[in-house]
Amino acid sequence: MSRIFYTKPSITEVEMRYAADAVETGWGAKCYDYIHRFERMFREHLGVEYAIATSSCTGAMHMGLAALDIGSGDEVILADTNWVATVAPVMHLGAAPVFVDILPDTWCLDPVQVEKHITPRTKAIIATHIYGNLCDMDALLAIGEKHGIAVIEDAAEALGSAINGKRAGSMGRFGTFSFHGTKTVTTGEGGMFVTSDPDLYERVLTFSNHGRARGQTKQFWPDVIGFKYKMSNVQAAIGCGQMERIEELTARKREILQAYKTKLSGISGIELNPEHPGTVNGAWMPTVVFSEGWGITSEDLQKAFHDADIDARVFFHPLSSLPMFEDKRDEGNAYNVNAWGIPQRAINLPSYHDMTDEDIDRVAATLLDLVAVRGRQSRSAAAR
Repeated sequence: MSRIFYTKPSITEVEMRYAADAVETGWGAKCYDYIHRFERMFREHLGVEYAIATSSCTGAMHMGLAALDIGSGDEVILADTNWVATVAPVMHLGAAPVFVDILPDTWCLDPVQVEKHITPRTKAIIATHIYGNLCDMDALLAIGEKHGIAVIEDAAEALGSAINGKRAGSMGRFGTFSFHGTKTVTTGEGGMFVTSDPDLYERVLTFSNHGRARGQTKQFWPDVIGFKYKMSNVQAAIGCGQMERIEELTARKREILQAYKTKLSGISGIELNPEHPGTVNGAWMPTVVFSEGWGITSEDLQKAFHDADIDARVFFHPLSSLPMFEDKRDEGNAYNVNAWGIPQRAINLPSYHDMTDEDIDRVAATLLDLVAVRGRQSRSAAAR
């Protein structure tokens, strides 16, 4: 019985052929050919005006925030449930992150809590679409418009997700995506900055090229201090192959999530990634959350999967639980009950493209067995 990994990329002959071509011919005047092609394919898929390929989603976020002039004295609101990559650029720019609670069903930013935490210093709201689940963008965009605050989409985990026909990442002032090896579409490492704001695009484009503006005629002349967050032509070549398969890749993710929902439907008191009316969940990372009544902890789930030789990821720790943000716990973040409580009884499930039906059965059976054992223990304790 082989180990089941929680994720791995789907790479075919198409991606390998494009990468080999980039290695052989993608130099000199052709050194940006695959990058420009990848950017074009991505913006057309997403329905936005502009896209800039980057070395990471973190780099895309860093440049976007910098282009909004976010810095010392500013506050940026984001969900306490996040990977550290979302908050790191806020810290690098000298701004203050404000962590708010998440909704119990989508595990995304709670708009009510967002509004409660807005101050005269609030400069932006980062809406992270977690595990493919979607933020309430209508509510967040309305809050942003009311207060004159930029709403940004961290769509690193939301390729394939959409709300009322609008794809995740296309609705905010700008959006960012990740093509890490764990993502639905991968370039190994990499990211994308997207926007439909021409002025913001030009500013980030300048930042992305060491501060050299597109219209600058002087050679090697930077107009501002910029960044070096470029994607390589070889990475972009792999991305072009992946984008040719985007519908297949996202459809497979959704199939796997639905299979888990079907196989686990007999368990009461659990939740998996939701798909509310009007939304499409890209299902990047199927996740199961047990109700408190089960008494099943993250540690119980990790042990069960370890014993079954299955990889599983823990639900993101709240950012305010990390040592570098210990001071945030004294600013009301102890009341982020969902961000602190849900990770204690949740686990991410394996969901890679080439999973077999037997693999999915084995993952589901591990959960079903754990539930059966816990049920017997509860009945035995009640009988005593």
